[in-house]
Amino acid sequence: MLKEIMSYFGLKKEFTQAGYFEIESHTKLFEEVKAAIQTGKLIAFCGIVGYGKTTALWRIQKDLQQEKKILVSQSLAVDKDRIKLPTLIQALYYDLSSGKEVNIPSQAEKRERKLRRLIQKQNRPVALFIDEAHELHGSTLKSLKKLMELIKKDGNVLSVVLSGHPRLKIDLRRSIREEIGARTTVFVFEGIKGIAQYYIEWLLDQCRTAKIESSDIITDEAINLLSERLVTPLQIEHYLTLAFEEAYQLGQKPVTLDITESVLANDIDDLEPRLTRYGYNIKSLSEQFHLRPKEVRYFLNGRLSSERSREITNEMLAAGIPL
Repeated sequence: MLKEIMSYFGLKKEFTQAGYFEIESHTKLFEEVKAAIQTGKLIAFCGIVGYGKTTALWRIQKDLQQEKKILVSQSLAVDKDRIKLPTLIQALYYDLSSGKEVNIPSQAEKRERKLRRLIQKQNRPVALFIDEAHELHGSTLKSLKKLMELIKKDGNVLSVVLSGHPRLKIDLRRSIREEIGARTTVFVFEGIKGIAQYYIEWLLDQCRTAKIESSDIITDEAINLLSERLVTPLQIEHYLTLAFEEAYQLGQKPVTLDITESVLANDIDDLEPRLTRYGYNIKSLSEQFHLRPKEVRYFLNGRLSSERSREITNEMLAAGIPL
């Protein structure tokens, strides 16, 4: 947002810079996650796109680092659908090694034996965090499970925290993933579900100057509309910004219901964006349900016959996908 727009409305910071929003249920969830890490569990931390999973996990990692009871490691590789176990083991080597030079054996047997000794030296549990884990291949998840078991044999603790969209939780419940899913402790992070209006009011309080009231810059009707139509902090920050920018262009203050309604995307509640928030795109739907990408696109756009659309809908609902 431009500085002149912020000055016009009496804002001291952008909505994306408001700070960290946390309520009591979040705090309790984070404590449960930390307790599970302490005991060496395989953990799935799930939430829809925009709920703030990554920020929440940063908060948990920061707490763990400050408490110094658990050593934190994190995989930074971004192409998660191509990641194999050796890449994740590299992350552990880099984060656990004390020297400047990290020597990772290329031969698997030597590499794993050296890793066991490296973890033994830490004398405390180790937690490996993996973001976007819904993209990991099933074989990689099985290899992670075997690695955890290998470390456990020595009396040491390696926890793995998989962060991902709700698709991760749904996939882990599939019968073909039973070997992993039955061993996974799942935590669902619900962000601002049910408290969107409270979040908007908090956001405005954090960003407006002390002498400005929220009612001076946006109407209650506009806030109500946003809280009814939007479900994530990401959406709210985005559309609040658009509404303030549009109001500024019109010379209007406060932001009204009509202005807010005009900036909301028409397709925000359509099937494709809703499924995307849960981690499903055309590729993942095609692979899971053995459909041609073209047929998936037609399904998402409502262009299939009613009979075929009903068949696909029933398959997806049976798999636990929310439509």
